[in-house]
Amino acid sequence: MKLTDESLRSFRVAKVFQENSDKINCFDFSPNGQAIISSSDDDSIVLYDCGEGRPKRTLYSKKYGVDLVRYTHAIDTALCSSNKIDDTIRYLSLKYNKYIRYFPGHDKKVVALSMSPADETFISASLDKTIRLWDLRVPNCQGLMYLQGKPVCAFDPEGIIFAAGVNSEIVKLYDLRAFDKGPFANFEIQQDKTCEWTGLKFSNDGKRILISTNGSFIHLIDSFRGVVIHSFRGYNNSKAVALESSFTPDSQFIMTGSDNGKIHVWNGESGVKVAVLNGKHTGPITCLQFNPKFMTFASTCSNMVFWLPTIDDS
Repeated sequence: MKLTDESLRSFRVAKVFQENSDKINCFDFSPNGQAIISSSDDDSIVLYDCGEGRPKRTLYSKKYGVDLVRYTHAIDTALCSSNKIDDTIRYLSLKYNKYIRYFPGHDKKVVALSMSPADETFISASLDKTIRLWDLRVPNCQGLMYLQGKPVCAFDPEGIIFAAGVNSEIVKLYDLRAFDKGPFANFEIQQDKTCEWTGLKFSNDGKRILISTNGSFIHLIDSFRGVVIHSFRGYNNSKAVALESSFTPDSQFIMTGSDNGKIHVWNGESGVKVAVLNGKHTGPITCLQFNPKFMTFASTCSNMVFWLPTIDDS
């Protein structure tokens, strides 16, 4: 089934899971699309089976809390950032519910965590105005960048380049093999003082970067020239919530949640809105991602919602 305007408009809520008693902070699809891991303010990590469409297991991190969560390349391990005690990143065995390794260094909240698609490297960004480069196999930080403001960061699809969004006004591109030489490109984006950048993602074809905000717009920029291709608006975010935006796996469409339970979808080429979907969410849709392998996506408030298309458009 190919993603088209019509097939995207056909998506409906397939299942609603109420495993959490508080807001879901983050979730991540496994690279093979078979599983989801989610983290919540209720200190729980819930694992879902996407094939069977059901929650599989719940783990707890009562001591440290859990904020951001990312699968590594192995489906039974994940990286977690904390929202209690300290800002150490932890490498968790999901199989044994034990920490394999600790990555201390940040001294303020970790606001971005990105696993390299190529190897055991990952990067983190923090309110301490640093980006740190790590290797899963070593507890010590492998690289450290001091920045002039709050950063967000992400790897490109090849794992060769990473982008840092700094102070909600500039995107810096780094070559992983020579990051200590500084960025090889700087893209200044006209600043909007009414909101902050809250996330940054590359499209799967590497040609575009999506900048999420806690305002009521998102930017789509050309990752080679740094120009803004489109700024998508027209969705509710009156409470200034950090709403996750995402590409579809074919890089053609952009999706974001809103604070009134609706999901908005645009064509990345034309900039035209192609769908508004009613998510039946009880609160702002803070997390939203399309499955990397299957024709389904998920969205969250305090509930986890699975979506499926209702027409065959193949």
